Amino acid sequence: MQCWMNGSYTAAQDLRISPFDHGFLYGLGFFETFRTYEGQVFEWNAHMERLQQALSQYRIHFTYPENVLLEIVQQLNEQAGGQDGYFRLNVSAGEHNIGLQPTEYTQPNVIIFRKELQDTPRGTEKTAQWLTTSRNSPEQGLRVKSHHYGNNVLGRFELPSLAQQEGFFLTEAGYVAEGVTSNVFWVKNDILYTPSLETGILPGVIRAWVIKKAVALGIEVREGFYTKEDLRQSTECFITNSVQELVPIINLENQQLLGNKGPVYSCLHDAFVQEVEQG
Repeated sequence: MQCWMNGSYTAAQDLRISPFDHGFLYGLGFFETFRTYEGQVFEWNAHMERLQQALSQYRIHFTYPENVLLEIVQQLNEQAGGQDGYFRLNVSAGEHNIGLQPTEYTQPNVIIFRKELQDTPRGTEKTAQWLTTSRNSPEQGLRVKSHHYGNNVLGRFELPSLAQQEGFFLTEAGYVAEGVTSNVFWVKNDILYTPSLETGILPGVIRAWVIKKAVALGIEVREGFYTKEDLRQSTECFITNSVQELVPIINLENQQLLGNKGPVYSCLHDAFVQEVEQG
């Protein structure tokens, strides 16, 4: 795996981070994951806006222009033979003494990782289950995509395989939240439902795209606080993230769903494929 760190291309095995990086000592780091389509990043501006908001909130300076980052992404693809890839843009706070002394972080460590995309056909169905681990509350008003990933790790431990399954978190109050690595949608009576951001879920980039596209297609969308019972009354369910795209759920424990034959899922999935393939 070839990567880029702080201005230099390097092999993954040669990457080095100081143990004094506050991304290690205090989990103070943020990241975005995305993939390319014919060399282009889908919804790049949304990814960068989310990252910049988190960095600004935690006073981490980030000076690389967006056009430079995009050039690095393209170069990493070229080093891999010109194939599209899976990317993680990672910004950790940088080195400082032990303790919470800084009022700002002016020299973060910036890494762009690239790995191969999994060869999974679009529309491949997954099963899902409810997790016993509760979704933790975000440390601020809106959840950020940070190194504080322990809650997701505990949820993932409950699953034999993320390749075939997804686990759904409930909040401590019992409301449907999100998946281990995804946002959740379901359909009842032709209405598309998804948990509100006020439940403490990550404001997913593809989640936002789905909501916007659904409204444009005349599909009613409702965001709110929902329980297991609300989802049990659904006929369709799917999950979203920027690498796996829109993934249909065929079974939620003992609840059979329409999977990739769901009409609302199929409509949105077709619209997504058309948009990314048109560039």
